[in-house]
Amino acid sequence: MKKSLSNSANKVFTTVDDQLRDIERRLEQYVAPTRMTVLQRFPVLFALLTTFGLVMTLLGLELLITEMSWLYERPRLMLLVGVSVLVATGTLYKKL
Repeated sequence: MKKSLSNSANKVFTTVDDQLRDIERRLEQYVAPTRMTVLQRFPVLFALLTTFGLVMTLLGLELLITEMSWLYERPRLMLLVGVSVLVATGTLYKKL
């Protein structure tokens, strides 16, 4: 009974997965030409929007750190935490 139920559930999941992949492929074929033409038409706008997003993210992080007085008042600790995060993410990236 369990094996039959497991096989049925597996077939359903496989069918749903196949349908979703087909929908994703169709959507990509539909959107890709428009996406490329918009990017090609307005490269400066996209560059400015990307720069704005990056600057806003960095400014938000900076303001968030200034609210943490225990971290803001200890720049060496801030540097140590930053380097530790970079080392950890770099190590994780190499393992993946």
